[in-house]
Amino acid sequence: MKILFLHGWNSVPGGVKPTYLKDHGHIVFNPALDDDDFRAAVQTAQAVYDQQRPDVVVGSSRGGAVALNIQSGSTPLVLLCPAWKRWGTANSVKSNALILHSRRDDVIPFTESEELIRNSDLPRDVLLEVGNDHRLADESSLGVMLWGCELLTSQEQLPMVDETLVAGTETSGDVTYICDACGEEIVIPLDRTEGTHQTYVEDCPVCCRANQIHITIDEDGTVQVAAQPEQDYEEH
Repeated sequence: MKILFLHGWNSVPGGVKPTYLKDHGHIVFNPALDDDDFRAAVQTAQAVYDQQRPDVVVGSSRGGAVALNIQSGSTPLVLLCPAWKRWGTANSVKSNALILHSRRDDVIPFTESEELIRNSDLPRDVLLEVGNDHRLADESSLGVMLWGCELLTSQEQLPMVDETLVAGTETSGDVTYICDACGEEIVIPLDRTEGTHQTYVEDCPVCCRANQIHITIDEDGTVQVAAQPEQDYEEH
């Protein structure tokens, strides 16, 4: 997969996030963007996009604003805490996009990403709450970023398969997902004490194939569950 990674303000190429993507076997184009001239940053990103034709564009913070302001056609976007209200003129995002944001972000408010998806008439599922700060450099957030890139380039819809309101102060319960391999609805236990974003692998109890499970718990208690195959299986 070819990825165009657009870094944030006062960041430099070769940071934790593009390195993570590269270390997982992907080709990453990570140009240096002008910190002082937003138009120049957009022009640089556009030139690399036009030359390399990446499969997905990832934009972090100010880089998210750059991603929204380049002409990227039908190429999907993964936006990390996008600073769209501070730079550029774009105030909506295309339908094949995924936004990752921490509700504890003290630089770019989480509510700005909520506003962005409302402006775009997109479902709440495209906004995932991850991490504990603005950087999204923890292992879980990095894993979701990678998952988002791979999901969107597969041209599949975001597989949010369960939304359950967890009542009151309950810390446990059950949620479900659909096994991609066999199509069965699988019930799994939920433990809210494990955090607001959980990622793990478990074998389907029906067909025994591994699924990567992503659980996001909103501030109001809404639980979103996404599942994808841990690896691709060939039909025999």
